[in-house]
Amino acid sequence: MGFDRSNFQLDPEQRQQLGYQLIDRINAYYSSLSHRSVQPPMEVRGQFPATAQLPELGEDASRVLESICADLIDRGFHVPTANYFGLMNPTPTYMAVLAEALVAALNPQLATNARSQLASRLEHETLGWIAQRIGWQQEENFGGTFTSGGNEANFSGLALALTHHFPNIIEDGLLGLPAQPGFYASAESHPSLEKSLGLLGIGRKFLRRVPADHRAQINLNALEAQIQHDRAAGLLPLAVIGTAGTTSSGAIDPLAALADLCARHHLWFHVDAAYAGALIFSNQHRRLLAGMERADSITLDPHKWLSMPFAAGVLLTRHPELLESVFGIDTAYLPKSSSGPLPDNFRISAQWSRRMNSLKFWLTLRVHGRVAYEELIDNQLQLASYFEEKVLATGSYTLATPRALTILNFRARLADDLRLDDDATAALHREIVSQVTADGEHWISTTRVHGKSVLRMMVISYLSRQQHVDALVAKLHAAIPNAAEALGLHSLRR
Repeated sequence: MGFDRSNFQLDPEQRQQLGYQLIDRINAYYSSLSHRSVQPPMEVRGQFPATAQLPELGEDASRVLESICADLIDRGFHVPTANYFGLMNPTPTYMAVLAEALVAALNPQLATNARSQLASRLEHETLGWIAQRIGWQQEENFGGTFTSGGNEANFSGLALALTHHFPNIIEDGLLGLPAQPGFYASAESHPSLEKSLGLLGIGRKFLRRVPADHRAQINLNALEAQIQHDRAAGLLPLAVIGTAGTTSSGAIDPLAALADLCARHHLWFHVDAAYAGALIFSNQHRRLLAGMERADSITLDPHKWLSMPFAAGVLLTRHPELLESVFGIDTAYLPKSSSGPLPDNFRISAQWSRRMNSLKFWLTLRVHGRVAYEELIDNQLQLASYFEEKVLATGSYTLATPRALTILNFRARLADDLRLDDDATAALHREIVSQVTADGEHWISTTRVHGKSVLRMMVISYLSRQQHVDALVAKLHAAIPNAAEALGLHSLRR
């Protein structure tokens, strides 16, 4: 029998053959990650096949699958490799990959419990595990939901803060507010906060960015002064956002002190722990998050330090009733859930239709256990310390910000020797990154901390070892004279 193009299900033999074909490809790919380059060499990047026209009749499934696997693997950018020292994009656990395939096949719809009883229960169980590690006892009342990531979780947390102070705002809107609300966060916190306040109608400029100290932590005296200044000017301070693991440097704000300040001023306390929230799974290092358990709401992204594939964000709150106040709405077409302890997800989330983003984390914890994450965190902290020691020992680089976790900010010593201004320093750093990443084997980045250009390296893959760090350090050392020559800086030396 020939191929029936209208049979989207395919026949059992075809499904099995294509499944084996794909899993063999994925298996070989995972086996290559400890030595695979992050991307193709610079001279061949961007050389992709011509865009095909819209297929009218379709092609052989096996051939198309093989072709796209080859293109994505041979020509793609690979954040899961051991040589990726870039942003907060990890090597996914293999159990998470299998979970994602299962979710795609079963396609559970988590909008209502009536259509996702078991899936919703497993998600709530996973949220309970996280809440327990935060320090919220089982008998305590909490609520939460999986999100698309930290941006949605932060948006939701700030919406909860707004509704906590103004219970009628969801129905009446912003016009009924007695004064302009103010929100407060470190200058080093994530820009998703501005995006959230813009979408909430508060206005991006009313995120008051408070200066950070030399450790890139929020300056408490400056925060107190800003709150007092805004109150005197007629603004209404509503919430403080503490960051546990800034994106640029990994700094953790003094969470206990922020909780005290919020209690004194009757402010909502939200913690953006998208990155460093993973520390709750380490008995040794969770003390770094002391005070987070006092937060009113918390963002945590398992698709960062907990090695989940996209997308897996989490919002948790000690005020579960506010979730329904913010997101709850009635609809005639969705089946009503039988009475039970779990709310319908569409009533506690910014999303409506939603996939089961929790299964990959649930399955990884069931198979590997919490202790595996404890070991992962310990190993990566040690490897980041090893990189710090080795890169400073070259004499080519200096530390820009004290290392807090697995991110290192450093700068070229040449910039100080030549007394380059920040624009010239930024150009030098970009050229160093270009030199290091030219052959495609490694990837690092630049960023700004305290408003100044720095180089940024992050240990994020559970596959990275000392030999990967040694190779990167050697490239960084060799990049200095090459970058200086490319920019004509040798002539500036005395």
